[in-house]
Amino acid sequence: MNKLMPTRKTWPVALAAALLIGGCAAVGPDYRAPAVQTPAAWSRQPGAGAAIGTIDAANLAQWWQQLDDPLLTGLIEEALASSPDVRSARAKLREARARRDLASADRLPAVGASANASRAKSSAQAGSGTTSSHYDAGFDASWEIDLFGGQRRAVEAAQADLDAGAADLDAARVTLAAEVARNYVELRSAQQRLAIARDNLASQGDTLQITDWRNQAGLASTLDVEQARTTREQTRAQIPVLETTLAQSANRLAILLGKTPGSLDDRLDAPAAIPAPSKGLAIGIPADTLRQRPDVLAAERRLAAQTARIGVAEAARWPSLSLSGSIGLEALTTGGLTAAGAVARSVAASIAGTLFDGGRLRQQVEIQDALREQTAVAYEQAVLAALEDVENALVSLGNAQRRRDALEAASESAHNAALLAQHRYAAGLTDFQSVLDTSRTVLNVEDSRASAQAEQATALIQLYKALGGGWHAAAATPYSPGTTGRNGSDNGQS
Repeated sequence: MNKLMPTRKTWPVALAAALLIGGCAAVGPDYRAPAVQTPAAWSRQPGAGAAIGTIDAANLAQWWQQLDDPLLTGLIEEALASSPDVRSARAKLREARARRDLASADRLPAVGASANASRAKSSAQAGSGTTSSHYDAGFDASWEIDLFGGQRRAVEAAQADLDAGAADLDAARVTLAAEVARNYVELRSAQQRLAIARDNLASQGDTLQITDWRNQAGLASTLDVEQARTTREQTRAQIPVLETTLAQSANRLAILLGKTPGSLDDRLDAPAAIPAPSKGLAIGIPADTLRQRPDVLAAERRLAAQTARIGVAEAARWPSLSLSGSIGLEALTTGGLTAAGAVARSVAASIAGTLFDGGRLRQQVEIQDALREQTAVAYEQAVLAALEDVENALVSLGNAQRRRDALEAASESAHNAALLAQHRYAAGLTDFQSVLDTSRTVLNVEDSRASAQAEQATALIQLYKALGGGWHAAAATPYSPGTTGRNGSDNGQS
C-alpha cells in the first residue's frame, strides 16, 4: 500500500481530483430491461363473461367486490390487513429498504468526535518523577472515494432489491385474495352439496318407508326394500365427507386471516349461495398482463439487481482511494486548549490495490455474471408462467360455464324423470328399480351442478389471479420494467 501525504496547498487539488474521479462512470454492465416477445392476443377465446378489452386497473385491484358477496369482501380485506403472509412480506420490505439506505450511507464520509484527558507520573528511578497531564479534543473524518463505481452499483442493486420486495408484497396480496376466495367458494359449495345430500337422504328415507309398507302389504318385494335401504345408506355415507370438507375450508379461512381454527364458524355457519361470476370482465392483451403481474415485476427487478452486482464485483478488482483527516485541540492543561497554538490537524490519502490474488477477484465477477444469467432465465420463466396461467384460466372458465349450462338442463330432466318414474310405479307400469335409478340420478346431477357452480367461480378467481388482480398499481410510484422509479413503499394498502 502506498500512502500520499498532501500538503496544505496540494490538499484541495487532491480532493478536487478525487471528486472528479469519483464521478466517473461505474464499471460493469449498465442494465437494460430484456425485450419480451409476447403474442398479440390470447390463443384461446374468452369464455362467457370475459372479453378482450382494456383492463380496468381499479376494478381488477378489488375484483372480489364484483362477486357481490359482502361477507367474502370483508374476509378478503381482513386477510389483507392481518394475514401472516402479508405481515412477513412487509417485514422483508422493511429489511430491503434498510439495506438500500445502508448501501447509500456507505458512499458518504464518516465523521467522529472524541475528547481525551490523561494524567501520569513517571518513576523517579526510570524517569524525572514529574506529573504530567494531556488534554485533546477534535473531529476525525474518513471517506473512501468511489473511484470505479462499486458503491454506486451496490446502491443500484439495493434499490432494485427494494423494488422486488415491493412487488413481492403485491404478489402476496394477489395470492392471498385468491386463496381466501377459493376456500370461501369451496366452503359454500360444501354447504350446498351437504344440503342436497340431506334433502335426498330425507326423501330416500320416505321412499324406504313407503317401500317397506308396500312389502308388508304384499305389493313390493323384499329386494325392493333392500335396494331402497342401500340407496339411502349410500347417500348417508356422503355426508361425513362433505362435513369434513366444510370444516377444513372454514379452518383454512381462519388461518389465512391470521386467526385460530374455528374462530370464523359463527360467521360462516349460515349457508349462503356460491358467489356468482360477474357478467363482464375485460382481460386485456398479453402485454397488459405482464405489466400487471407483480411476480413478473419482481423477477425483472431481481435481474436488474444481479446485473448491478457484476459492477460491484468488477470494481473490487481496481484500486481504492481513501481520504482521512482530523482537526482538534491539544494541550497540557485545560486552559491551554484555548490558546492559539493548541490547534492540531492532519490529512492523509491512501491508495491500495491488489497485485496478485490467484484470480480470486476475476472469478467473483464470473460468479456474479453466472448468477445474472440464472436470474435472466428465471425472468423468462416468470413471463411464460404468467401467460400460461391466463391461457389455462380462460380454458377453465369457458369449459366450466359450458359444464354448468349442461348440468342445469340435466337437472331439470332428472327431476322430471324421477317424478314420472314415481307415478308409473304407483300405477304399476314400471318396476321399483326405475324409481331408485331416477332418484340416484337426481342426487348425482344436483351434486354435480353445485360442483359446477363452484368450479365456474373458482375458474374466475384463477383468472383474476392470473391477470394480477389484488393490488392497486395506482397507489404505487409509476413503474415499468427497466426503470428505477419505484420507491419500495407499501403501496398505501393495508
